[in-house]
Amino acid sequence: MFHHYFTGEKRSTQHVEMGYTQEQLSFESGIELRQIGRIERGEINTGINSVFEIAEILKINPKDLFDF
Repeated sequence: MFHHYFTGEKRSTQHVEMGYTQEQLSFESGIELRQIGRIERGEINTGINSVFEIAEILKINPKDLFDF
C-alpha cells in the first residue's frame, strides 16, 4: 500500500506503513527533510536518483512509487 507516493494519493502514509518517519527517510536517503515533505505533498517533482534512493530504502520497486 505504498503506491501513489508521487502521484498525489496516499503519499504521506506509505513511508509510515513501512515503519519510517519523514525524518528517518530523510536521514537514510540524504534528501532534505523539507524536500521529502514537498515531494509527498506534490509540491515539487523529484529526480530519478531520489526515486531510486527512496525505493531502495523502502525495499520496493521504483515503479511502485508511481503505480495508480
